[in-house]
Amino acid sequence: QVQLVESGGGLVQAGGSLRLSCAYSGEIFSVYGMGWVRQPPGKEREFVAHISRTGGVTLYADSVKGRFTISRDNAKNTMYLQMNSLKPEDTAVYYCAADTVPRSGSYYVDRVYDYGYWGQGTQVTVSS
Repeated sequence: QVQLVESGGGLVQAGGSLRLSCAYSGEIFSVYGMGWVRQPPGKEREFVAHISRTGGVTLYADSVKGRFTISRDNAKNTMYLQMNSLKPEDTAVYYCAADTVPRSGSYYVDRVYDYGYWGQGTQVTVSS
């Protein structure tokens, strides 16, 4: 089992920044790729970003490319999402996700629900 706990959400004005953190624990030796997925109000969950096991490969949704940066520190068992130039349409519950199956990030773009483990989510609200 793998446990994921997000933190860092909140309310921010458009153009502002937030950094989300995801602490992971449990059978972390079995974790491969990790990602951030968000669920806007009244919509399905959507892919935001993915990072490989070593952090060497990253993938972003077009809507956040150039504004968000995903990273992970395996020594601290923590993954991050730095969000800059935030827009009202970024408002959503942001989930940390992980998988114990070695898949490329592109796999999850249209299959976010295939991540095996999920955090509880953290709310990000961007005001205009």
